[in-house]
Amino acid sequence: MRLLNRHPDRSTRLMLVILPFALLLCAYLFGSAQRLADNPRDKLLPSAVQMSEAIKQVAFTEDKRSGAYLLWQDTASSLTRLASGLAISAVAGLCLGIVAGTLPLAGASLSPLMVVLSMVPPLALLPILFIVFGLGELSKVMLIVIGITPILARDLEQRAREIPAELRIKALTLGASTWTYILRVVLPQLAPRLLISLRLVLGSAWLFLIAAEAIASEDGLGYRIFLVRRYLAMDMILPYVAWITLLAWLTDCSLKQLTQRAFPWYEGGRP
Repeated sequence: MRLLNRHPDRSTRLMLVILPFALLLCAYLFGSAQRLADNPRDKLLPSAVQMSEAIKQVAFTEDKRSGAYLLWQDTASSLTRLASGLAISAVAGLCLGIVAGTLPLAGASLSPLMVVLSMVPPLALLPILFIVFGLGELSKVMLIVIGITPILARDLEQRAREIPAELRIKALTLGASTWTYILRVVLPQLAPRLLISLRLVLGSAWLFLIAAEAIASEDGLGYRIFLVRRYLAMDMILPYVAWITLLAWLTDCSLKQLTQRAFPWYEGGRP
């Protein structure tokens, strides 16, 4: 049998999933042991014990100044900002994508604009956002919105243009208005694609959030990482990075499950 036609069974697939992570973990633990053996005060590759102590300090010990558990407080703040940014971007991207992809007159104007906006580096706009919206929550959320909305809109616009012309002709022949066609034909086609597009831009959304929190914030996962970096506290930075990665992965899995359950007929939502 050709290698191209060989597919792993469930147990083999699970082993193949775990294998690269296990190799990375073993490589890290080996490198950490080697560096600490040469220099017990080395901070670059902290041991598992050092990282567990740091996790215990921020997750299960009250902060002396605020009385809060820092990890959970930072997580709640970051997830609130991320959820707000994703929700606003999803609504805006869906509306722009439908209008640009369905109405030719609107698309002639909106399409070039969205192409240009998607090319603007969002992080370059961060100082402008701080000036316009201040250093509060709004500027952080707006960075996420500005960063991912054009990408969502362009993807949904393309999907709207790919809807077969036969569906539009049949809907109009049966007496559907433009508004009815959008609600009954276009929106059901774009809704599952929106969830998939959100999965694709999730990493970018986290990037923009961490950057905004690092520059101007008093809490949040990005704020904490850049606060302790001045002390070279890798025993805290690495667990925070791993925690952010886990949160992003759980969010991705949740969106995938939602797509499969809500739109089982959609090809992009199949496992």
